Amino acid sequence: MDLKGFLTMKEISMRAIARIGILGAATVALAMSAGTASAQQCSNDGSRFNAWKAEFRQVAAANGVGARGLAALDQTSYNSRTISADRNQRSFRLSLDEFMQRRGADAITQRGVRLKGQHAGLLQRIEQQYGVPPGPLLAIWGMETAFGGFLGDQNIVSAIVTLTYDCRRTDFFRPHALAALQLVDRGWLSPNARGAAHGEVGQTQFLPANVIRFGVDGDGDGRVDLIGSVPDALASTANFLRAHGWQRGAGYQPGQPNFAAIQAWNAAGVYQQSIAIIGQRIDSR
Repeated sequence: MDLKGFLTMKEISMRAIARIGILGAATVALAMSAGTASAQQCSNDGSRFNAWKAEFRQVAAANGVGARGLAALDQTSYNSRTISADRNQRSFRLSLDEFMQRRGADAITQRGVRLKGQHAGLLQRIEQQYGVPPGPLLAIWGMETAFGGFLGDQNIVSAIVTLTYDCRRTDFFRPHALAALQLVDRGWLSPNARGAAHGEVGQTQFLPANVIRFGVDGDGDGRVDLIGSVPDALASTANFLRAHGWQRGAGYQPGQPNFAAIQAWNAAGVYQQSIAIIGQRIDSR
């Protein structure tokens, strides 16, 4: 699925008009235009979610989402907790020291050092293939989910579909919603899978479209499982960083070449700096 080129309702409407020819085209165009306006218009509450979802189902089908993905879409519900979380991301307003203390940077460093030894073979293979050393990967893993200890408690598909319906960042989340449904089709994501409030998937919290773009089968079982497989999660994270310009052997602190790849991981400055600092602490031990 080409996530950059998914069909909109307008494009679907025009294809329908082309199929029936000139006779009756005006009637169909008016009907579909009205349906698009009423059902695909975003909203900041859940009152129109089911009507919007019915129209989005057509968009998903036109973009190649199959029966399993469409069934997962049908099962979604408006997630008010996701909307609340999206409106209240206060921790990113803290100073760097406050943020690191709140996120438990010392504990992440200590456990990261232990895990570096436990997963030494895996991390060595990942560094050989992608050029990313253990520190940043372990820092991300620890920061995102406490090393897989808490992956989130929200239904992933419902969360990402709700954010697509919401007016705040509709265009940003629409490709991720389509990707989540595609992941269900592939068997890479259960319709009932739980994740973070913004629909992030797995142990290092990938948005769904990034699973498709950067997901790696790190354990060789024929599928990408960022929820249950540590090798898949860490290899995929390294692949993401490499795809965003990571240079083998270069530094990753602010001002150094690889810090830009860390910036691509998360937009918050305190988060970026924390990954760099924790990663360096792990790599130095």
